[in-house]
Amino acid sequence: MILKDGYNASADWDEIARDLHPVSVNDDPVLIRKRSRDFFWYSPLLNAQLRYCFGNLVALPGSADEMSRCLSTACKHVIPVILRGGGTGNYGQSVPLMGGLIIDTTGMSKIISIGDETICVESGALMADINAALLRHGREMAMYPSTQDMATIGGFVAGGSSGIGSVANGVLRDKGNIIQIKALSVEEEPREHVFNAEESLHVHHAWGINGAITQVTLRTVPARNWIGCMATFDSYQKCYAAGYALAESQKIGRKLCSTVDARIAEYFPRLKGHLREGMHLLLALVPKEDMPKFDRFIAGQGGNLDLAMTERQLKAANLPQLHEFAYNHTTLQILKADRSATYQQIGVRDASCDSDVAAVAEVLGDDVWPHHEFARVNGRILAFDLPIIWFSDERRLREIDSIYAEHGHHVADAHSFHIEGGGMKNADYRHLAWKKRLDPLGLLNPGKSRTWEKVRHLSASEIESMQPDDGK
Repeated sequence: MILKDGYNASADWDEIARDLHPVSVNDDPVLIRKRSRDFFWYSPLLNAQLRYCFGNLVALPGSADEMSRCLSTACKHVIPVILRGGGTGNYGQSVPLMGGLIIDTTGMSKIISIGDETICVESGALMADINAALLRHGREMAMYPSTQDMATIGGFVAGGSSGIGSVANGVLRDKGNIIQIKALSVEEEPREHVFNAEESLHVHHAWGINGAITQVTLRTVPARNWIGCMATFDSYQKCYAAGYALAESQKIGRKLCSTVDARIAEYFPRLKGHLREGMHLLLALVPKEDMPKFDRFIAGQGGNLDLAMTERQLKAANLPQLHEFAYNHTTLQILKADRSATYQQIGVRDASCDSDVAAVAEVLGDDVWPHHEFARVNGRILAFDLPIIWFSDERRLREIDSIYAEHGHHVADAHSFHIEGGGMKNADYRHLAWKKRLDPLGLLNPGKSRTWEKVRHLSASEIESMQPDDGK
């Protein structure tokens, strides 16, 4: 065995495929290329860096036992392992930087149990399927991504943080949203570890670098008859102020609250004729019983309620569901028409201050179009700007980052494939300590952590002791 960078550079992939039996495998080059990609091409920088990174073999386990077989085989042959769900990440989370075995988890899709306020599912279950199952019990997910038709629950827990529902129910890491996570170690005899409640943060949002998630239990909430609402405003500042007021409202229920610059809304062709032209857009999901109050609220904020339809009515009118215009689906709507656009992730300094939002927009210029999402984090309403940026070069992109930072906003770089390069910024040594415990050879998703190579020689307790007391 010839080791290079800690991995087997002389791996016999035919032998590995035989050792994986009875797990299904696929060595078709076209499929391997497809399973080696996610939505990193949203970023022109990541597209240049990752477009030629491919795995060597795809395994398709159908159970936790078969997942265990995959991990044991990978350990035996000392090969990189990349766990993949629907591939809806934006930073190359599921891209194999060093080749290796891609484990497609979508065959592990069983709904194990539905409780009064919880649901337990295998990690490869699609979010849309989970929601459909819950609705039959009068429940729904507390939150889900705009990519719910493709995204798996394991991928969402490993790489996501918030989504539709977060404005009411918090983000994934908020207490009580994740009940339990089960994960396997990468060893010749993989061990199952159960992370309960707050312990789940040890593997949540770690990009699959520190354990192979096999099962997730989440909190659910009562299902409501949601109305998809689109209101328009003649200024973005008014639109944003209305969005924040709705997010904070104690009288009107809401599952989604997004504001979109008028120039972005022009790229929503299927909404032509349904919205006032040239206006800024507030997207909201509001329960049917609160619609009279919502109608009065919009008028009081200086806006106009252009569209209000149930999910069934939207389908009958051949219109997309509202989540297809929110979060990073907003970016996707632009990219469908023009691939020269990109985006960034910005935490607003003070979500309540619409004048701050207007001030930074004035300085940024015409190549940056604002789009804000509101979410509740630890009980407090925050706003996140996912602006459309018309990309010219990296110099201008970093200048835009600096302008946001100078105005007190937090930049979570969407153009880095390192887990420490985006929202996390600093290393999470708790994640890395659990990586040492569950992935002692460092086979899981190699290359995604800048810090791992500096600490991999240490014990788990030594790594964990490096975590600052403030948790940052």
